[in-house]
Amino acid sequence: MSLDFRVLTGPEVEAALDDLAALRIRVFRDWPYLYDGDPAYERRYLASYRDNPRAILVVAFDGGRIVGASTGTPLEDHYDDFAAAFAGTGYDLAEIFYCAESVLLPEYRGQGAGHAFFAAREDHGRRLGRRFCTFCSVLRPADHPLKPADYRPLDAFWTKRGYERLDAVVAQFEWKDIDQPGPTSHDLQFWIKPL
Repeated sequence: MSLDFRVLTGPEVEAALDDLAALRIRVFRDWPYLYDGDPAYERRYLASYRDNPRAILVVAFDGGRIVGASTGTPLEDHYDDFAAAFAGTGYDLAEIFYCAESVLLPEYRGQGAGHAFFAAREDHGRRLGRRFCTFCSVLRPADHPLKPADYRPLDAFWTKRGYERLDAVVAQFEWKDIDQPGPTSHDLQFWIKPL
């Protein structure tokens, strides 16, 4: 399978919102997110990438079908969400580019899409004059009842790309897990690398 990676902007994002929302919901239902998504929320969230000229939305196509997507934006665009996590670290949020989510259908994994997504977002961060690139991963207990037996953590992949885990930098977010009646709090661990 050969994937075509494109950066979408403005009207292209608008035209793809429903497909992107459905993709995110489908992929995030799996471990470790376990996210019980809502199409209306997803459309609103993705519209923020359409409307922000400093953001990036990279989409993987197989023919005309969207099979993966990755987002990124300057970290200060998430100031309210992440400022507390970075407080006292010495990092200036205005110098950091945030690689938000990457989603890819399972049958397309292991073919280089992860590298393509990170490379595009890191290059975008450099063009914006950022000194660092960061992202966060979901923290779940190793004995969580919904953890698949064949789960492989991505820590080795991230480390090979030059990212280092920031053990003391953890943010909390709420979303509804697939096995819960309502939203619950989740810890997100940050990773960072110089650009």
